[in-house]
Amino acid sequence: MYDVVVVGGGPSGATAAEDLARSGHKVAMIDRDGRIKPCGGAIPPRLIADFHIPDDQLCARVTTARMISPTGRMVDIPIENGFVGMVNREDFDEFLRVRAADAGADRLTGTFLRIDRPDGTPKVIYRDKASGEERALDTRLVIGADGARSNVARAEVPGGDRIPYVIAYHEIIEAPEATATYDPGRCDVIYDGRISPDFYGWVFPHGKSASVGMGSMVREVDLKQATADLRAASGLADCKTIRREGAPIPLKPLDCWDNGRDVVLAGDAAGVVAPSSGEGIYYAMVGGQVAAAAASACLTTGRVRDLKLARQLFMREHKMVFRVLASMQNAYYKSDDRRERFVSLCHDVDVQRLTFEAYMNKKLVRARPMAHLRIGLKNLAHLMRLVAPEHI
Repeated sequence: MYDVVVVGGGPSGATAAEDLARSGHKVAMIDRDGRIKPCGGAIPPRLIADFHIPDDQLCARVTTARMISPTGRMVDIPIENGFVGMVNREDFDEFLRVRAADAGADRLTGTFLRIDRPDGTPKVIYRDKASGEERALDTRLVIGADGARSNVARAEVPGGDRIPYVIAYHEIIEAPEATATYDPGRCDVIYDGRISPDFYGWVFPHGKSASVGMGSMVREVDLKQATADLRAASGLADCKTIRREGAPIPLKPLDCWDNGRDVVLAGDAAGVVAPSSGEGIYYAMVGGQVAAAAASACLTTGRVRDLKLARQLFMREHKMVFRVLASMQNAYYKSDDRRERFVSLCHDVDVQRLTFEAYMNKKLVRARPMAHLRIGLKNLAHLMRLVAPEHI
């Protein structure tokens, strides 16, 4: 009998499994073999510090972000007093899974099938990778950390089958040395309706490789062609392609993360990817952390209502950031004219500083009220078309 079975071994599931195992609980973690999520791989300093990520997991350190508008306007935003770390998900996720196993979690490789309750106690049924046979794990609680199209969420949690998402696609390529269009110390974010009509494209350095991709909710968009166009525009068309990956990325946290009984969600399964930016690794790991805390509380007290702590703890810390980012996406991602104005707004020093302070520290900066006021007024002027986009 396990205390908790964690379904999914990405950053969220591996973090939850590690935390529970270190707390003395008997934990199993089930993960599919060989899956790599398409991801730019950016992690902020707060993640590196909070989750004790060693330097050898960083394949690059980015010190500049470049915003590129539909007309080709480029705004370089320096990352003052720090850097953004870049990871390869293939290596990073495995590092987290190994760390969970070292902490005492039983690591199993297979595919989740369902949860049965023949005697009222959950049994997690999965297909073992090695044998191909169905196996059952008796457990007291289940954490669903199995991604944006979570089978656990769909079967167990209200609204788990109706989460909105962007389809993301990227290609990992062999990166060139620094060129006129590519900088191994810079992340490029491309706001252009020809690449994505409702999201953005990216070129993120990973040391010897790079991630080039985009996302969209519009089904008619040809993701592979858009990425090919982005590679051509970035001078990367002739670089060797290492692998191609696509997957859904949720853009709104679910209203409910538990079934009021024995299941709680974490990470993409709960929808905790930041709107506007699509950033997910940090929020996935925090999601695993709070799911583990809620499960541990429930196991200690016997109160199933303690499973609600996962969402409550997460939203207490990050709800306002998610609201601001969602408002920004709704305001600026609807047309190329709006995207042009958004990149123009990024020229503003107040915007640059507050944006990266919020990104690095994962909270809105409240110490500069006049800067917030100035940004609000400039934002309103752009949205009401009272000013023309600035020219460099």
